[in-house]
Amino acid sequence: MKTPLTKLEKYFVIDKLIIHSLDLCLYQASVIIDGEEHFVCYDDSNFLRTHSLIEIQKCCKNLKAKETVLRQESAYDEMVGAPAKGETNALEVPLKDCGLY
Repeated sequence: MKTPLTKLEKYFVIDKLIIHSLDLCLYQASVIIDGEEHFVCYDDSNFLRTHSLIEIQKCCKNLKAKETVLRQESAYDEMVGAPAKGETNALEVPLKDCGLY
C-alpha cells in the first residue's frame, strides 16, 4: 500500500520507519502503522527514492516515528542457486537521524 508523505506527516505516531537499502546508492522508505506496512510516496504516487541515506532522512524528518531502522535484504541465496527459504534474510539495523542535512 502506498501512502503520500504529506499524509504520513499528519499522523501522531508511526510505529516504525524502515529505510530500505535497495542497491549501493538507492534507498526507499516504508512505515509500519498499526501493524500494516505502507510504502512512502510523493503526492503524485511515485515512490520516495533517493541516492543517499542522508537525503532520505531529510525527506522523512517530519515523520514522528517511535523507531527507525535500515533494512538490507541479500540476494545471495538466489545468486548461488540455493533453495528458497520460507523465512527472510533481512537485516535491520537501528538508525538515528543525526541531522547532517
